[in-house]
Amino acid sequence: MNWYKRLTPYIAVSLISMIIGATLMVGCAGGISGNKAQKPNTAESPFTALQPPTAQAQVSEARNTPIVRAAQTVGPAVVGITNKGIARDFFSNRKVMVEQGSGSGVIFDAQGYIATNYHVVANAQEISVSLADGRTMDGKVIGVDAATDLAVVKVDAQDLPVAILGDSDALMVGEPAIAIGNPLGLEFKGSVTAGVISALNRSLDIGERRFKLIQTDAAINPGNSGGALVNADGVVIGINSAKIALSGVEGIGFAIPINSARPILQSLIDKGRVIRAYLGVGALDPTTAAKYGYELKLEKGVYIVKVSLNGPAAKAGIREKDVILKVAGAETNSVAELRAILDTHQVGSTVEVVILRNDKKQTIDVLLEEMSEQ
Repeated sequence: MNWYKRLTPYIAVSLISMIIGATLMVGCAGGISGNKAQKPNTAESPFTALQPPTAQAQVSEARNTPIVRAAQTVGPAVVGITNKGIARDFFSNRKVMVEQGSGSGVIFDAQGYIATNYHVVANAQEISVSLADGRTMDGKVIGVDAATDLAVVKVDAQDLPVAILGDSDALMVGEPAIAIGNPLGLEFKGSVTAGVISALNRSLDIGERRFKLIQTDAAINPGNSGGALVNADGVVIGINSAKIALSGVEGIGFAIPINSARPILQSLIDKGRVIRAYLGVGALDPTTAAKYGYELKLEKGVYIVKVSLNGPAAKAGIREKDVILKVAGAETNSVAELRAILDTHQVGSTVEVVILRNDKKQTIDVLLEEMSEQ
């Protein structure tokens, strides 16, 4: 029994150690288990945002706006146009084809006809057309009209997407306007900008012609020329043509109304040019005279500085130094007004021209003829 008594303290100590160890192990296990229970829910982890999003069954109405639908409808019919010309290589002194500029165009006919601006294709030796689907093909200039800054290009292709041409006469100031084109070159092709129709029938004198244009605040930058101006119904209501580029002026862009462009485009397809009535005079107003360094003191009318030999005016008896006051009952106080009036009359029609000669008014009937290609 003495040996048992001597071992009893050691046994007791061992039992206590085992109990403490077991308690610690249970505590640790409980701690681990407790930590798992307290770990943040995976769904609430900030790293969840890095996981791929779940697929959506459909796009919400908040996102699928008329602008989105219009861009999806017309965007495939908007192309990039690259104007190429011949230049001489500096090192080899050989002629090479180089890019002279680029712009946009709108496919408006299934046979591959594309509307664009004249200045986009002016003086081109070759035309390259870049489609929205990534294809590039050669284009051919069918006809140009510098007076309205319109041109038609054709590509040989089938099943091309075609834009629907709308009614620009039905536009309302304040309604949405979407510009689609290639600002700053083909690197930004298919760019979409949105705004509103700011004004209708804006009169701008460009050169010696007066234009009635659509004004919009949708951003139109270099390269957008020839692209589409679209309404919220997804139809083309204008061909983007010009942007005021003055210091401090923003949000003023212009497009040729599609109703004005229609007959021009049709004439370019049919005849390669636009048939216009011709009066056969060279005229100046105070503004145009100042551009040439002359001072013209004239309160009304336009001053005739040249009469074309055997032209309609010469045949009717109009002379140099006459002042044209009215044509077909409309006042002509600028060269742009004179040209605008003539553009509304057909070749072969007769118009009354009121002139001032030696301080006396005269009315002369003039038979309008076709303007020559020169």
